[in-house]
Amino acid sequence: MRKIDLDTMDRRILDTVQADGRISNADLADRVGLSPSACHRRLRRLEEEGVVEGYVALLNGGVLGRGMSVFVSITLDRQQEQDLAAFEAKVRECPEVMECYLMAGDSDYLLRVLVQDGADYERLHTQMLTRLPGVARVRSSFTLRTVAKRTAIPTD
Repeated sequence: MRKIDLDTMDRRILDTVQADGRISNADLADRVGLSPSACHRRLRRLEEEGVVEGYVALLNGGVLGRGMSVFVSITLDRQQEQDLAAFEAKVRECPEVMECYLMAGDSDYLLRVLVQDGADYERLHTQMLTRLPGVARVRSSFTLRTVAKRTAIPTD
C-alpha cells in the first residue's frame, strides 16, 4: 500500500471529518480556512486516493445489548493458503466478529467479538467459533472495561 503525501490543509480536513463525519462542506471549509469549492476538491481527492474509506455512525454496543467485547485467539490445524482462505471466508459471515486479524506469533488469528454476556459468548463459541474451518484451539479473553477506544487515526 502506497503512502499518500499530505500537506497541513489535508491533515486539518482529515482531523475534522474524523471528529465529525456529518459536517457540511461549508462548515468544514470554514473550520479549516478554505473556500467551499477548494475544500470539496481536496476532500474528494482524499476519498478518491483511498485516504478516506467511507463514513459511518458509531453505535453504542452496550445500549444495543452487545456491550461485552471478547478477544479471541484462534490457532488453526494447518496454515496452508486454502485453509486460511476457508477460515477467513467463514469468519466474515459472522456478524458478532467486529475485527479479525491474521497474526504472527502464538496464534494464527485474533478476533474481537461483541456479545451480550457470558451466555451469549458461550453460544457463539460452541455454535460458530469452534466450527470454523480448521480450528485447532480457541483462547478467549474477556474485557472488564474499556480504558481507551479511538476511531481517529493520527494524521501527523
